[in-house]
Amino acid sequence: MITVSAQDVTKKFNQHLIFSEMSFQHSRGILGISGANGSGKSTLMKCLAGLLRPNSGSIEWQDDGKQLSSSEVKAAIGYAAPYINLYAELSVIENLRFLLEAGGHPAKESKLIQLLERVQIPELRDQLFGSLSTGQQQRTKLAAALVRSPRVLMLDEPGSNLDEKGVALVKSIVQESAESGTMVILASNDEREIALCDEVLELS
Repeated sequence: MITVSAQDVTKKFNQHLIFSEMSFQHSRGILGISGANGSGKSTLMKCLAGLLRPNSGSIEWQDDGKQLSSSEVKAAIGYAAPYINLYAELSVIENLRFLLEAGGHPAKESKLIQLLERVQIPELRDQLFGSLSTGQQQRTKLAAALVRSPRVLMLDEPGSNLDEKGVALVKSIVQESAESGTMVILASNDEREIALCDEVLELS
């Protein structure tokens, strides 16, 4: 079982303090990161995923007591966020295929089609990512986060740019992932998404 532990984590940009001496541990179920815009939700997510380094403190990932390297952590994570984009000049299915092959996984066409059906956009498989609407791009990003069957699913504002049907899709993805044993970390200021979480970190 994967566990993430943060100990006295502080992050600031120049002299602007984002959060200070934050400590928590999470290993099972859905962890919510809540707070108003600008409270540091995305910054904390990036620190947990190894995309940013905290100024002080430590973040450790373990798998059944064995500490994971940064490369092992990144290989275990599927991440969807407004600031993580796919390749505009590739089609939807080409983006998914690239992500699999870049990670050393075989890209089975049937599995990719199933995933596009899961996020309700199979008809967009050959559309260029850059030509999609913001809602269609968000669904593609959700597919990209799931394509490697991650052990840790990190979702930052997953319902952004989605209609009610898309919001329901996010709910089902989060719940089904957690039920299958995937650790889910969900950053949001949407009360409906935070209500899905087993534990919530409130940033101010």
